[in-house]
Amino acid sequence: MQSMLLCCKLYISESRNREALEPIERAAKLDPETVIINKFQDRDYNRVNYTLVSYVIHDSTGCPIYSPLHQTVVAMVAAAYDAINLEQHSGAHPRLGVVDDILIHPLARASLDEAAWLAKKVAADIGNRFQALDTIRRELGYYRPNFRGIQWAGWAQPEQVPVKPDEGPDVVSRARGVVMIGAHQWVAMYNIPIMSTDLSAARRIAQKVSARGGGLPTVQTLGLFHGEDSTEIACILLEPNQIGADRVQNHVETLASREGMDVEKGYFTDLSPEMIIERYRKLISNSD
Repeated sequence: MQSMLLCCKLYISESRNREALEPIERAAKLDPETVIINKFQDRDYNRVNYTLVSYVIHDSTGCPIYSPLHQTVVAMVAAAYDAINLEQHSGAHPRLGVVDDILIHPLARASLDEAAWLAKKVAADIGNRFQALDTIRRELGYYRPNFRGIQWAGWAQPEQVPVKPDEGPDVVSRARGVVMIGAHQWVAMYNIPIMSTDLSAARRIAQKVSARGGGLPTVQTLGLFHGEDSTEIACILLEPNQIGADRVQNHVETLASREGMDVEKGYFTDLSPEMIIERYRKLISNSD
């Protein structure tokens, strides 16, 4: 079973309230066959990312039929909805819901089809049980801050969403918001701090780095405030083996120098697939 692994990255809109995170983390540990590999939280963004790994089982025809990740993720979502109210949340990172993103990756010998199977199972359960949504960021205003032009606070969009969800209703709970669920080959999250509070300059740099702005292929970026005295270029590397962090870092440094701004070394918000598999296997062997 250790050769057919699925990884779930679960992003939740909270990092400052420890009492809210405790029941979510308890839910993550209910099934010992799901392993929490990594936790990355950022106070300024008010956002936490849990990386979980477990196996997938197939029937005699080779179709996936079970993964411990399924019920673990649903349990964590239930705990998050009980503990967090989106209307009382604000942070410097975009978000649409209490549980903002659930992204499933194949690891080891697992395939994208198996990751997609799990994503659909989780989406169906969440959509039916909690009346949340699986939909598209840009059409829902994900990139439009609604508080002082730099932060996201509460649910700022109409309750009737403009996109028909695959699962769940088309009316949004203002306390829970929207959850987006999907499967994708491995992507890397890489953030680059800029020692300036000039958000307009950071956004210009982000646009020039991104594929949408004519920059690096397969790279998505955001220019965000991060703390009181810095901004940050938050990057999604859709194909990190082709366009990696070093290339993105160099490009940002070149553009920032033209703006007269200093740049610090960037950082990944999660482990590599190889490190996740290695840590999973060590944790599993130690629990036997």
